[in-house]
Amino acid sequence: MDKNLDLSNVGIVYNSEIEGSKDFAARVSCCFFENKLTTSKPNVFNMQNMPDDLTFAIAIGGDGTLLKCARYYSGLNVPVFGFNMGRLGYLSQALPSELDFVIEKIKNKDFRIEERLMLKSSAGSVALNDMVVKKELNARTSVLDLYINEKPVCSYMADGLIISTPTGSTAYALSAGGPVISPDINCFLIVPICPHTLNARPVVVNSNENLTVRICENTEYQIASDGQEIKMFKNEVTIKKYENCAKLLLLNKEKQDFYRILRQKLHWGVAPHKC
Repeated sequence: MDKNLDLSNVGIVYNSEIEGSKDFAARVSCCFFENKLTTSKPNVFNMQNMPDDLTFAIAIGGDGTLLKCARYYSGLNVPVFGFNMGRLGYLSQALPSELDFVIEKIKNKDFRIEERLMLKSSAGSVALNDMVVKKELNARTSVLDLYINEKPVCSYMADGLIISTPTGSTAYALSAGGPVISPDINCFLIVPICPHTLNARPVVVNSNENLTVRICENTEYQIASDGQEIKMFKNEVTIKKYENCAKLLLLNKEKQDFYRILRQKLHWGVAPHKC
């Protein structure tokens, strides 16, 4: 974690599919300039045309927008911050109504920059949340053989397999029955999707392990990164730790504590109310 934030070339990245995101991006740009955080108005970019020369990226949209920005800028060592204009906004740090609060926090350096573990595959993809291996068409279940460091571990008969980072443990992996993992733990989570056996359970492994998923049938499979980027492969695919980390700027405010967000956004650990 650190507080070194280079504001010499700030870029505002918006998701054109979300209504109002472009207008709000322009407003964020003006606020950064008017509050003298930058010497000129930061440029505004469509998510489809992200530049590679930024020193700080602000994502305007939902978690999908932030995930795409984080993947793109991880290789460039650029911190990313997200404003949520989508639905859940689990990773995005603030709402549009909190813009003045965000400006004040950044001005006072009341934030931290966290490095988050990422995945990469032999198919040429990277992910911050997870990679999902499954058939291109889910007509029937698959047999997926898992190897760790070339040693056989488990043969899953399931609809697919999720390989998740701790950051992604509260996403697809959680809905498939995986545990919640604190983002500061260096590990990967393996969760079968709808396994056809009672003894197939989620597995947590060290992040330095090399994971290989082998397919016993001669057909194409897909590996989806963060539910956004899809690559095709045959026979096997290897997944391991990406050499770069996603850098997320997090505001220092009480409600952004990891477990508080779990309770607030996912209602985790909250007892049902009496009628």
